[in-house]
Amino acid sequence: MHSGNDTQVLLGALLEMLLIVANIGTALVLFPILKRQDEPLALGYVAARIIESVFIAFGIVSVLTVVTMHQTTGVHPSSMVPIDGALVAVHDWTFLLGPGFVVGIGNGLILGTLMYRSALVPRRLALLGIVGGSLIVLSDASVLLGVFDKGSAPQGIATAPEFVWELSLGVYLMTRGFRPVALERLWSTPVPDYSSLTP
Repeated sequence: MHSGNDTQVLLGALLEMLLIVANIGTALVLFPILKRQDEPLALGYVAARIIESVFIAFGIVSVLTVVTMHQTTGVHPSSMVPIDGALVAVHDWTFLLGPGFVVGIGNGLILGTLMYRSALVPRRLALLGIVGGSLIVLSDASVLLGVFDKGSAPQGIATAPEFVWELSLGVYLMTRGFRPVALERLWSTPVPDYSSLTP
């Protein structure tokens, strides 16, 4: 990474901060509805979105550290290449673990399961989330274990269903909303009281 790219890095960091806001906002908006289907699983979804956001934030800090070093150290950029490379590698790993692995669990498996069970969206659409989440978890675990390289064709293919799921879910909810019959059933069902389980 060279100092000429610092402005692009700052813009990217700003966009990733907006992604964090969207991640947590989405979880908080959906939670009151999803908890009527399965409150522990809905809490798991919120937790997964928060964990994903923590990974993103850690990655942002790593690349912003590179920018700060470029602007304040006064040393020749070529002497900073190893440090830059290490901090960019931190960002890359946080991206694999957060928006990759954790997204597969949270947005794919957990949210897909909640949507499938509740029938708030068509079950075939929700099934895409379950399949997509499973594939992205397997592919990112494979990258982590060195089975194939990050950014390789197998990883790209395995990521595609999750991408389609998230895009399709967003478009469906914006254009159609939740299915009225399923939503009415959820709102007419009392939320289980788990307070008696606490010691």
